Amino acid sequence: MSDIIIIGAGLAGCEAAYQLSRRGFSVELHEMRPDVMTPAHKTGLPAEIVCSNSLGSENKDGRVTAAGILKEELRMMDSLILSCAELSRVPAGGALAVDRVKFSQLVADRIASDRNIALVRNEYTDIPAMTAIIASGPLTSDRLAESLREIAGERIYFYDAVAPVIMRDSIDFGRVFVSGRYGRGDDYINCPMTRGEYSAFYDALIHAERNIPHDFEKGKYFEGCMPVEALADRGYDTLRFGPMKPRGLTDPNTGREPFAAVQLRQDNSEGTLYNLVGFQTGLKWPEQKRVFSMIPGLEHAEFVRLGVMHRNTSVNAPAVLDEHLRIKARDNIFLAGQITGVEGYMESTAMGLAAGINASCLLAGKSFPSWPRESAIGSLIHYLMTTDPKHFQPMNMNLGIFPEISGIRGKKERAEFHRSRAVNAMKEFLLCL
Repeated sequence: MSDIIIIGAGLAGCEAAYQLSRRGFSVELHEMRPDVMTPAHKTGLPAEIVCSNSLGSENKDGRVTAAGILKEELRMMDSLILSCAELSRVPAGGALAVDRVKFSQLVADRIASDRNIALVRNEYTDIPAMTAIIASGPLTSDRLAESLREIAGERIYFYDAVAPVIMRDSIDFGRVFVSGRYGRGDDYINCPMTRGEYSAFYDALIHAERNIPHDFEKGKYFEGCMPVEALADRGYDTLRFGPMKPRGLTDPNTGREPFAAVQLRQDNSEGTLYNLVGFQTGLKWPEQKRVFSMIPGLEHAEFVRLGVMHRNTSVNAPAVLDEHLRIKARDNIFLAGQITGVEGYMESTAMGLAAGINASCLLAGKSFPSWPRESAIGSLIHYLMTTDPKHFQPMNMNLGIFPEISGIRGKKERAEFHRSRAVNAMKEFLLCL
């Protein structure tokens, strides 16, 4: 019999399993796919990425970000997910983006070769009696979600959306140009728009037919994954200051900044597939082809994957979880990943890592670790524990959830201070772990 059960072989579940295995514990890792699929997944591979293939920014070329600090901490903690991501990266400027299939296959191989981890293919529908980690993710099956609701008492739903992916060979390179912003690298394909082209596209987008959620759930979107059509509803210029911002781009055909621009990012290591950056969508599939083919250079685009919108599940963390990521009503049941109320691949991974380490301490009869408040991981946990339950929303990693600092005014200097303090705190934490 295993020491612990983990439900869900996504990013968080695989990370938690790996961290427990490193500490000598045997793990049953349960995954319902491919026998029971979700609205967004396409394979049965562990850690399948279904939305953007970007895992967020890195600390690179003197630029420090909250997402980059989190990656530094995960690297220090020997994260399985981060190491596989770095081995399957594709060009993405200052961000870490991956070849989806290679990434998931790397994780699958690492899990399969680990003698302490047994991957079990079945749908777990009840909360186990023994020590367990629930890492079933935002697409938790209805039956397991109901079991969780019965002991947790609360649950949040919000909507997430996936961007389309197209064939590179179907792009009209006579109408696009390759460049990063401000000439930094050549990792993006840019589709420039004139005012007239943008106006026609905007009008078609806001009037396109959509897959509308049920009335009682209408409008519950996470801001970081807002469908492009929902953003457009906020006003004519919203997209031009969001996913279609032209800032830092110079169209070589005109020598000027375009009125608006759509960026395409490489989606696989071969460079044959590209996704529309920031174009998560819930439009009906025929409408996606019609409207997105209005983008200059994509008139004859071949879509290998169209966007979808799906419901995500997470608990109301400050009401449901304790500071060790356990369900308050069941002190041997941990939650990990997006279901805890974090949003983002690396954030989910971090909560899997923390839950795995916390669970290992419970199994070993040791005191729980005190995750340093100054760290990115500690700041995420602090947010989950201390936010007003009445206003709780899923949260990405950002500098605003770090402890406040005073006496440092410059944005760059403040970010570097956060990084230095976080890294030092994690070094001390690792010595005590």
